Amino acid sequence: MRGSSLLFLALLVSASPSLAESEAEAPAETVEVKPRKPSEVRAEQLDILLARLHKSEGSGREPLEAKIWALWSSSDSPTAEVLLQQAQKAMEAGAPAESMSILDRLVGAHPDFAEAWNKRATLYYLMKRDDASLADIDKVLDLEPRHFGALAGKGMILQRQKKYSAAREAYEDALAINPGIQQVKSALKELDRLEQGI
Repeated sequence: MRGSSLLFLALLVSASPSLAESEAEAPAETVEVKPRKPSEVRAEQLDILLARLHKSEGSGREPLEAKIWALWSSSDSPTAEVLLQQAQKAMEAGAPAESMSILDRLVGAHPDFAEAWNKRATLYYLMKRDDASLADIDKVLDLEPRHFGALAGKGMILQRQKKYSAAREAYEDALAINPGIQQVKSALKELDRLEQGI
């Protein structure tokens, strides 16, 4: 009886895989880590920076604003970033036709690049082509509703068009995102004077 028990135990052990074998055969639990797109990383950083900006005070705002503008000016396409910089330089050099040509190509090739639309809206504003500027601002805000720069620009155009109520709304929307924009606060005071006929 004892011999048969030993034989059974020997058969059981020989039939069972070793610990090393069983570990080798068992599928290892893996966690698949998907690489994140640069645009996803930027969106997350923007969320953090805009939340901080809303709560920040005094001189703490400027570095946050600079980082936000840098993120808005970033693209998954290095070519798009270079074109944006070229358009800005042409604008600053007093070459609006050259800047417009670059921006037209840029928004055509990269229609999801909000800052390209914003730069063209700025150029239209400088050229006093208000309706074209407002159309581009609408596109900016479709892509990035928290773009306080575009909202402030919208207020400036509407104020120039003497649409004071709509201008006030745009300014207030800009301040709801970035409460520290002094130019917008000044513009609201100017609106008060205009509306009171002073």
